[in-house]
Amino acid sequence: MKLRDLKRLIPPTDVLPPKPRNPVPVWIATTMVVLWLIVRDLDISFETLAYGVADIGEYFSRYGRPDFTDLSRYLVLMGITLATALWGTVFALVVAFFLAPLAARNFAPNPVLYRVAREALNFMRAMPDLLLALIFVTALGLGPLPGALAIGVHTSGFLGKFFAESLERVDKGVCEGVASTGANFPQMVMYAGWPSILREALGNILYILDRNVRMASVLGLVGAGGIGLALHDTLRLFEYGQSSALILVILATILIIDYASAWLRRRLG
Repeated sequence: MKLRDLKRLIPPTDVLPPKPRNPVPVWIATTMVVLWLIVRDLDISFETLAYGVADIGEYFSRYGRPDFTDLSRYLVLMGITLATALWGTVFALVVAFFLAPLAARNFAPNPVLYRVAREALNFMRAMPDLLLALIFVTALGLGPLPGALAIGVHTSGFLGKFFAESLERVDKGVCEGVASTGANFPQMVMYAGWPSILREALGNILYILDRNVRMASVLGLVGAGGIGLALHDTLRLFEYGQSSALILVILATILIIDYASAWLRRRLG
């Protein structure tokens, strides 16, 4: 074979790859199509939206003068809301602690218990907080107890799922090492499971607590006690100054908890 034939077979090394295509036109076209579908399916009227923006602005202007004359009572109500969220989280933690190992495929003693635990967590996770709160308020009456139970039942499903998925990622060698000592199911969970996921589990608990504080304020609107119930009463009586003060107390508390939980997460990992 001649030299020029070899040069034809070997591709040149100084040839640049083709320039990538510009995806911006595709993104713009896709966005326009999606917006058009939304406007068509929801039957959105831009004239109605324009009037609605003006009405919304006028409504929010009524909250411009917060009334903090009864601040001490607002803080007590916020404390009740925090207690509701805390005990709901404790309830969820206890339930998840016992159900999560059964819902982890590598720790469950048998497939039947695994499936039962999984479906129990799915059921609790599928039941909305507001629906559970209405059920418990009807059964137990007004107060923070129905709110704590509603939060606890609902978030048990989430916390149990988080724990179970973390347990399924435990290193197989750790489980085999503990099993080689003749450990039974509870000993496997306590010495191989929880120590391996402790830091991740603490992060999940902080996330659930942060979420439950927000939800506890909302559940008060359906009679579950705390500051949400007071906010519902002031809104119903058109006392916008007091409603604005209650909203600001809720926002301040949530911001403090959010920064505190973020600081704890950084310290944990």
